Amino acid sequence: MKLCIQRVSSAFVRVKGETVSEIGKGLLILFGAEKGDQEEFISFLAKKACNLRVFEDENGKMSFSVKDIDGSVITVSQFTLAADCRKGLRPDFGNALEPELAEKYYEKFADLCRTELGADKVGTGIFRAEMEVGLVNDGPVTIILEKSIQGR
Repeated sequence: MKLCIQRVSSAFVRVKGETVSEIGKGLLILFGAEKGDQEEFISFLAKKACNLRVFEDENGKMSFSVKDIDGSVITVSQFTLAADCRKGLRPDFGNALEPELAEKYYEKFADLCRTELGADKVGTGIFRAEMEVGLVNDGPVTIILEKSIQGR
């Protein structure tokens, strides 16, 4: 499982021109599930993402989590995080988890973020929809979190 976490001053998700999620200061989290991922990885990643200290204190040190600053989160399912680009120039998505299970894992991840932060603090994209995702990356700060059977 892979997360691409971006600290944002604002972010939105639109589907067919309609805004389905929008936040101010917080995190945009892209969620990708791969073959071999296990359901127990989800709680580890949700807790870690919601408590990751990527927001600065008065001294410019990253000391606060999105929870600490009362920020918000948007989660977006992103199967392309499973891309293998080692051979050739076309990404291979054969390692992406099958859609039915990936959707279950994605929904569970969003629910666990809601448990950590509060239901009103977590927005989502729409699974398997063509989405426009916009953000103002604050910093920029972008962190990749992974959890796999190899233990990373």
